[in-house]
Order: sequence, then C-alpha cells, then structure tokens
Amino acid sequence: MNRIRNAFEKNTNKKAFIAFLTAGDPSKEKTVEYILEMEKAGADLIEIGIPFSDPIAEGPVIQEANIRALGAGITVDDIFDIVKKVREKSEIPLVFLTYANPVYHYGYESFLTMCAECGIDGLIIPDMPFEERDEILPYANDHGVDIISLIAPTSEERIKMIAKNASGFIYIVSSLGVTGIRENINTDIGSIVSTVKSVTDVPCAVGFGISTPCQAAHMASVSDGAIVGSAIVKIIAEHGSNAAQPLREYVKDMKKAVSNC
Repeated sequence: MNRIRNAFEKNTNKKAFIAFLTAGDPSKEKTVEYILEMEKAGADLIEIGIPFSDPIAEGPVIQEANIRALGAGITVDDIFDIVKKVREKSEIPLVFLTYANPVYHYGYESFLTMCAECGIDGLIIPDMPFEERDEILPYANDHGVDIISLIAPTSEERIKMIAKNASGFIYIVSSLGVTGIRENINTDIGSIVSTVKSVTDVPCAVGFGISTPCQAAHMASVSDGAIVGSAIVKIIAEHGSNAAQPLREYVKDMKKAVSNC
C-alpha cells in the first residue's frame, strides 16, 4: 500500500489530518524537527511548501514564510536534503506543495528523480491547470509520484473530469481566494465530495481556511480529512526555533477533533 493511501486507511474512521509547513522556515534543521514533531502529535501526512517568490495561491501568513525562507538562502536542493533527513526517521507520507516555475527550471526529469530518491510521495502544483498536467505527468508516473489534483468551488462542471483522473488524494479547496485563516467556511463541501465519490474512490481532504478543531471536525465529517497550513505557519512565525511544543499541542488537538468527528 502506498504511503498516501495508508494515511487515510490506517485510521479506524479513515479520517486524516494533514499538516503544512514552509521548508526552511525558520531553518532546515527546524523544518526536519517540526515535521517529526507533528507526526508524533498525530499528523497523518505532511505537505512541505517549497518557497517561491510569487506564490499566487498563498495568503500573507505563508507569503511571509516564503520570504523568510528565501531570505535565509533556502534552495530546492536544501529541501531535498530536508526530506532525506526526515526519511532517516520516518515513513510519514510527504507531499511537496510547489509552483510550476521551480519544477520547470529544475527540470521535470531531474526534479521527479530526486523526489523518488528522497521519498516524496506527491506534488501539489496550484498554478498548473488540469489541462497542462500532461507536461509533468509522464515523469511523475515513471517515478511513482502522485500529482495531487485540486478541486475548487468554481470547478463544478469539471469536478467529475478532475476526480476521474486523480491519484494520491484530492485536495478540495474550501473557499475562493488565497490560503489563510477564516472565521467561517460556507462552501457546500458535502456536495462537492458527493460528486467526487460518484466517480472515484481516491480519498479527498479539505483545505484553505481551516484553523480550529471545530472547523477541522466539520470538514472531516463530510470528507476524508482536513488540511491545515496557515495556522501552523503562524505558530512557527510566532515561536521561531521554539515552536516544537506549541506545534505538538496544536496538532494533537486538531487530530483529536478530526478523529472524533
């Protein structure tokens, strides 16, 4: 069983908690530590953001993390080193969230080769339209790396098409706009999930805007899991090199909420 599928199916109620952080914020070493800490606290899958100068899907919290990491000199090769260090101690599923430009400039074949060698399980590329994924898909397939599809509230006519061709898991975007903490999420996620489930058994998790246990529980109750990014990145921004304990407590609370939904 591949690691991504196992992230959803290892749980009794098959609900996964997915945590995101930005690589290199505040340092390579702390990124490794925080990934391992979040796994110990109950995270089932970790998304690792590759810092980019123009992260169009990200709100201010993650944009600022990108700036901090890039300012500290983090490179794509450094991030592959981070993954190697994590893999020395963990088999938790790891997914890169990146943009098309860094992958294109690194070279599709070289990038996917490194992903496979390091132990990356999937890629999320928010600025790569579904119609253009064939540029990278052959390389991903050759190296056993899933290209994670995103389905947004505006994708209504395209949901079935995207879902039928999905692998790994499906990232359902809860709200229009960029990432960031939201007080209310009003999208009819249940309807989107029902449409997805009518054509595929690939698990789907909901992200964008989730920050509280109540929100996570609600989103997991109508899907296969909840994804949290900005709230975690905000904890790291506030605590820097001392974020291990607050991250551990936060992830424990969120995982408990998802598991009990």
